[in-house]
Amino acid sequence: MAQVLEFKLPDLGEGLTEAEIVRWLVEVGDVVAIDQPVVEVETAKAMVEVPCPYGGVVTARFGEEGTELPVGAPLLTVAVGAPGGLETSGPVTPGPSGARNGSAPSGSSSGSSAAESSGGSGNVLVGYGTGAPAARRRRIRPDRLDRTPTLSGALTVEAPVSEAAVSEAPGVPVTEDSSTATPVSAAPVSVAEVSDGPVPVVSPLVRRLARQHDIDLRRLAGSGPDGLILRADVDRAIRQVEETEATKTRTAQAAAAPTGASPASASPAASAAPAAERIPLRGVRGAVADKLSRSRTEIPDATCWVDADATELMAVRAAMNAATGPSAGPKVSVLALLARICTAALARFPELNSTVDTEAREIVRLPGVHLGFAAQTERGLVVPVVRDAHTRNAESIGAEIARLTELARTGKLSPAQLTGGTFTLNNYGVFGVDGSTPIINHPEAAMLGVGRIMPKPWVHQGELAVRQVVQLSLTFDHRVCDGGTAGGFLRYVADCVEQPAVLLRTL
Repeated sequence: MAQVLEFKLPDLGEGLTEAEIVRWLVEVGDVVAIDQPVVEVETAKAMVEVPCPYGGVVTARFGEEGTELPVGAPLLTVAVGAPGGLETSGPVTPGPSGARNGSAPSGSSSGSSAAESSGGSGNVLVGYGTGAPAARRRRIRPDRLDRTPTLSGALTVEAPVSEAAVSEAPGVPVTEDSSTATPVSAAPVSVAEVSDGPVPVVSPLVRRLARQHDIDLRRLAGSGPDGLILRADVDRAIRQVEETEATKTRTAQAAAAPTGASPASASPAASAAPAAERIPLRGVRGAVADKLSRSRTEIPDATCWVDADATELMAVRAAMNAATGPSAGPKVSVLALLARICTAALARFPELNSTVDTEAREIVRLPGVHLGFAAQTERGLVVPVVRDAHTRNAESIGAEIARLTELARTGKLSPAQLTGGTFTLNNYGVFGVDGSTPIINHPEAAMLGVGRIMPKPWVHQGELAVRQVVQLSLTFDHRVCDGGTAGGFLRYVADCVEQPAVLLRTL
């Protein structure tokens, strides 16, 4: 007899308590293997594919795409351990969704697997499973089950299944005669959801914008590649809805107003001010709001700044990138050079590479530098972390910054890549601004802000000249050090920017 196991949204770590369903990777009726990803969710830190610890037939899903679920809420149910085995090996016939022929790993077959007999692998994070490749999405062949929709939409599956071959078929709720079927789930299944398939939209921002304005994404025709729904499509739909509502309002007001009435005597609703827009603080924006509020509440911060002549630094960078021959490496960015200068400065002033244990009333100086850098993405501001930056040179730091930036833009950063930083570098000069007062990335002790590098009049060697000038701002936790230490750190950074040869002493 098939046994129905319920898979709940697992704890994805880092104190996360909820996640939003971005995209289902399986449908009701699919055969899944142990540790196969079944749903893509968005947490306050990253996009995560969640694998299922059970192997069997998906009998129900809980939550539409765009729904926010708390940790511990049911995600789906899986029927496992049926007599005869729900084997997934053997040829697979392409179904309506276009799956290719292939074979599933033996770990997903019948109830003989040790992992399945114990209730599943127990693993919930990608990369920490059994190591077997994920099986392709399959459904039980229609000739093995009587697919007769019921009014309630309940799904029942015949317990004895003797044949191993399976093929893709439309995911329609089914039932069997009560004398030959064993019900495994009574959860309602939306026929529209299964027949329509996933909504062709990737960006969580687009989904959130559509929810806020009650836009049905299934009714939009995407203008992106392969019909992908873009933000411009949602914005266009919002404008159309607003114009339609405004037209209806004007028509109703004109019909209600008496003939010959002046505009001043019209209904008060005609001059009513539009309602303020309310945007929920959740997801990445909510996480950023919580962290910044906590930083301002707990950390007594202070800021110091200095203007530096970056002409020599820009010249050194140009020389590095112009080098040719076997010794020439990839291009080095200004941010990578500043990051390397920061690691050298932190070696001289370790007080700023620390945190404060408020309960123990202790300053904890950290042994290594995990350098965070602020990156603006479509999902909002994120801070990827370059691990062990103190052991890397400028070229290595630059390569890692480029890799993490690309992951941030595509929303594929893991929670581990967004946490654990000990010092943050914030280059807000890319937005065309000269200066700012950074807010410390709690629970770190300092952040260095870098403005734009631009030509300005500057006294150089006793004469007025046009030089490449940049403003550097350091915000620091006044509990870990005094102004002398912070000033010394910032002055050393500025000296390295003005005279890169100073950095050679520490290399």
